[in-house]
Amino acid sequence: MARSKSIRTDLAAAIEESAASAGFRLDNAQVLVRDRLLGLSEDLLASRWRRAQLRGLYVWGEAGCGKSWLLDAYFRALPIQSKRRVHFHGFFDQLHGRIHEHQGETSAVESAVRELTDGVKLLYFDEFHVHDSGDAALLTRLLRQLFAANVVLLASSNYAPASLLPNPIWHHLFEPGIELIQTNMDIIKLEGTEDYRARPQSSVTGFRSGRWISPDPSVQQDRHTPQDPQASDAVELIAGSRRFPVVAHRGTELWITFEQLCGAQTSSVEYLRWAQQFNHWVLLDLPSFADTDPEAQQRLINVIDVLCDADVRTTIRSPLTLEEFRATTQNRPDAFRMMSRLQLLQTQHRPQLWGKSSRR
Repeated sequence: MARSKSIRTDLAAAIEESAASAGFRLDNAQVLVRDRLLGLSEDLLASRWRRAQLRGLYVWGEAGCGKSWLLDAYFRALPIQSKRRVHFHGFFDQLHGRIHEHQGETSAVESAVRELTDGVKLLYFDEFHVHDSGDAALLTRLLRQLFAANVVLLASSNYAPASLLPNPIWHHLFEPGIELIQTNMDIIKLEGTEDYRARPQSSVTGFRSGRWISPDPSVQQDRHTPQDPQASDAVELIAGSRRFPVVAHRGTELWITFEQLCGAQTSSVEYLRWAQQFNHWVLLDLPSFADTDPEAQQRLINVIDVLCDADVRTTIRSPLTLEEFRATTQNRPDAFRMMSRLQLLQTQHRPQLWGKSSRR
């Protein structure tokens, strides 16, 4: 009992210290979720003495309400080694790769999952979501195997479980997965009222150091604005047997148009690899969502997911201001997550004629 109380006290103190370092205090809603996390830690640390199946925890709420921050702070402080944090896109990239390695085997999926979770007691899924109908069956098999192996799942999401795979045409494909989540996990909504991503930061690096650049004929280009590449810089990126044209790449800086990135048949596999290769992306000619098809829109949402999670500096040039672009995304049910991330970027105007050469 004394050890259990000490664990709770130490974890709570670590989370409070993380909040103080970030310049804020936990609000009442976050305290409720924190206390549930502290209860989960007691179960995890005591489970070696009992054989009961532990229930996971599924935390969902609006974009920017502090879910990922709170769960990350808890995960870092949790004093166990057999834990793993994964982001949805990164994990599925690894899963598909392992399945390919076991191609031809009758139990390829099971072998791949077992390899990726071997020795893991707690698996933390950050930004859990399902939008691709092709992933629904695979994710259901993953969940079934994890729960059968007594892996405890911790997840953050912008969606209540019943709202996963929200497209009504395909939603039924993930209903078995939803049932698994509801049966094996406690579900709690973080009732946040403040978007913590909107808070000003004293210093910014990575994704937050990026910019949203829109035209203004009265404003001159500043020293932080990336210089346009020369036409001779145009290159291709090679991924396996596939070639992807881009405007340029210079060192660890990638220049690419929206059409090249989202109009082509790209996927999170490419985004993850390029995010490791380039620490500054310059995305050119981002149009209104009214002028793009649903597939290109989803690719952009996935790109921003990957770049934000990988903390890659991202500069976006668009004929629209950020607010004008936001207005064009209102009819896309899952665009709110992307917009919450994009508001982290610093907004900047540029001369009306600057950058026309970006269109190749």
